[in-house]
Amino acid sequence: MIEIEKVLNQAIKKDASDIHFICGIKPMLRIIRQLVEAEQTDTLTPEDMNEIYDYLIRGNIEKDTVYKETKKLDTSLEYGGVRFRVNISSSNEIPLFTLRIIKNELPKYEELGVPDIVKRMTYQPQGLILVTGKTNSGKTTTLNALINEINEQQNKKILTLESPIEYKHNSKKSIIVQKEVGIGGDSLCYSDGVKNSLREDCDILVIGEIRDKETMDAAIETAEAGHLVIGTLHTKSCAETIDRMINFYDVRDQATIKYMIASLLKLVISQRLLKGTDEKLALVPEVMVVDNIVAGLIRKDKISVSEIEDAIQSGAEKGSIGLINSIAELFVDNRITLEQAKAQIEEKNIETLNRTVMQLRIKKQR
Repeated sequence: MIEIEKVLNQAIKKDASDIHFICGIKPMLRIIRQLVEAEQTDTLTPEDMNEIYDYLIRGNIEKDTVYKETKKLDTSLEYGGVRFRVNISSSNEIPLFTLRIIKNELPKYEELGVPDIVKRMTYQPQGLILVTGKTNSGKTTTLNALINEINEQQNKKILTLESPIEYKHNSKKSIIVQKEVGIGGDSLCYSDGVKNSLREDCDILVIGEIRDKETMDAAIETAEAGHLVIGTLHTKSCAETIDRMINFYDVRDQATIKYMIASLLKLVISQRLLKGTDEKLALVPEVMVVDNIVAGLIRKDKISVSEIEDAIQSGAEKGSIGLINSIAELFVDNRITLEQAKAQIEEKNIETLNRTVMQLRIKKQR
């Protein structure tokens, strides 16, 4: 018999980021990117998995119906004063569970290592700001740290659309309205929530994830209507983000959408998290400020990744930060190893990395 709360307590105590319940193995905790077995637990059986399912669903008929019809469910759990983001899926007709632990205390913006230009861009009266990265790259934490910073420093109405709500914010200098997206939530889907925001007199709209054309359409319409829209995308670089946005649309519509993106997009931060030499996670940011040069590249018939990367590298005076610069900075500060640094870039850019490291070392010696 699985002692679910024993595993939850252990994960909280060990500061794990995720818990995995998978049939046929012991419960696993992810601690600083490493998967380790939960202590004093047995291999999970199909009966255990059904017991965990009942514990997480808690008799909610609507959630049970969604899972049984779609074989997947996103929900949340509160236990011991801690919130968990829960994903339920299926393998061999047996449910499996991934729980993400949401820390009660949101880190201060300054503690995350996010460049100051990102915070400054939130003072834009309108436009589109995107926080991007792969899964587990810290996008949600950065997004919520930005929300908290705006809440403390600016007098705005902030409307968030999240699936599920992870960090709960209290209104401070700003007014914050948080809405959960999904079955049984405050909005059935992101695109509906974004469209309705136009009638809610918000200054800043935060979209937890832009995952389809309808949501992108609504985000662009909201930004064009005079609001600041902050959203996330699952992309691994700033250049790939532009490509993803354009490819939401049919070829015949892409020329028009390129002009819209070029005029409305203000900034993209693409981030990665690496396990540092101090055993803590180090943020690796790439930041693209959309100036006239970048906007011109977006409007071109064919998007060139290399040209966008070169524009980011040469746009340092306006706040842009190239990926190679971020990696080199972390290596020079002894926060990551040379092997880690090289693993983050393509082979053709190794020489550029070496040159950047040398320049930074000379600069720091002055």
